[in-house]
Amino acid sequence: MSDIAVKVENLGKKYVIGHCEEEYACFNEYLTGIGKNILRRLKNPLKPYDVSLELEDFWAVRNVSFELKKGDRLGIIGHNGSGKSTTLKMLSRITTPTEGRITMCGRIASLLEVGTGFHPELTGRENIYLNGSILGMTRAEIRAKFDEIVEFSGVERFLDTPVKRFSSGMYVRLAFAVAAHLNPEILVVDEVLSVGDVEFQKKCLGKMQDISSDNGRTILFVSHNMGAIQTLCNKGLVLEQGKVIYCGEIGEAVRHYIESRKMAANQPLAERSRKSWVDGRIRFTRCVLKNCEGEEVFSVPLGAKAVFEVDFDSQEDMDGDIQLSLSFYNSSNVRLATLSTRNLSMMTRIRKGSNQIRFIVPRMPLYPDLFSVCLYAEKDNSGMAHITDAATFQTTAGSFYIPSSFSNPYKSLVAIDYAIEMVQ
Repeated sequence: MSDIAVKVENLGKKYVIGHCEEEYACFNEYLTGIGKNILRRLKNPLKPYDVSLELEDFWAVRNVSFELKKGDRLGIIGHNGSGKSTTLKMLSRITTPTEGRITMCGRIASLLEVGTGFHPELTGRENIYLNGSILGMTRAEIRAKFDEIVEFSGVERFLDTPVKRFSSGMYVRLAFAVAAHLNPEILVVDEVLSVGDVEFQKKCLGKMQDISSDNGRTILFVSHNMGAIQTLCNKGLVLEQGKVIYCGEIGEAVRHYIESRKMAANQPLAERSRKSWVDGRIRFTRCVLKNCEGEEVFSVPLGAKAVFEVDFDSQEDMDGDIQLSLSFYNSSNVRLATLSTRNLSMMTRIRKGSNQIRFIVPRMPLYPDLFSVCLYAEKDNSGMAHITDAATFQTTAGSFYIPSSFSNPYKSLVAIDYAIEMVQ
């Protein structure tokens, strides 16, 4: 009997996307555009799409192949837009592949989005039985697991309430409890667990470890949290622009992912995809780290002064409720801190053309690790620009508390400025 649980061969998914050929600045140009479209339609009467659009084939995923044995736990990692969720949707039979072959041996349960598989008008109790039936379980089998599901989810008080009234956290708690307890041979989980609180995430990871090790079930798990990935998974699949750049042991997979983040950060911001601009009013063009001497550096010691210099272009003069922020993410992709003009109640004015802002950290509080920088801009709570991996930098051992000695991280992620008093 074969011990292969999942086999994926040359999997691919293609979409056809359209681009507007031009944008109209004034009303007479808009009328001219309508006239042009009418002429194009007369020339191409049988075309089934809007001839004002330029169509492009976009491969969200291509040539993805891997094989999992029963009991394997695969962590799928990659940048936003790398094809992780599309891959899981094809494995869950939600999306039909354009090419390739998927072979799965066993019953599959998927948790891809908040409320996946739930009927909003039904109660929590009714949805447990509905999901069990979809998985092919009998009413007796579901009843045997019912109390376990309810206890794990912690939503007993609201069990007879329609799930459309649940919060997103309650939705996820019940959905995961159902997916994990109704005996699937293959469990597919997307980043959706990030909706829950930290304690519930730990509980979910523990449950997934139990069902994999005790029952030999297979798990496919997508997350940006490298700590969770390394804790749960024994194998890793790294995707970049829809293609596999590594598949194998989880430690090596995480290393490949971190290296790909460093390479992405080295690409000039001005060359980044238009998708990262949000609405395009602001465009980040440069982000560098400088030390206390004003020199551009890659690393900075713990406790030393650090200056993040950010250049950006604006299409117009702006003032009012503007937020410019810079966030730090560690090697496990956990956001540790955000520096924001709004936090300091700064009245930000931006002029049309080139601008520069400096985020100054008097004493770097981040213990030695590799970090990435995320840049974000918004006006009146509407996003203008958002770029992940805008820069990569490293912190090294240094002094934070006592100048004559080096600070040790122990189990801390950041150093905190504090004082201690002994009262006798």
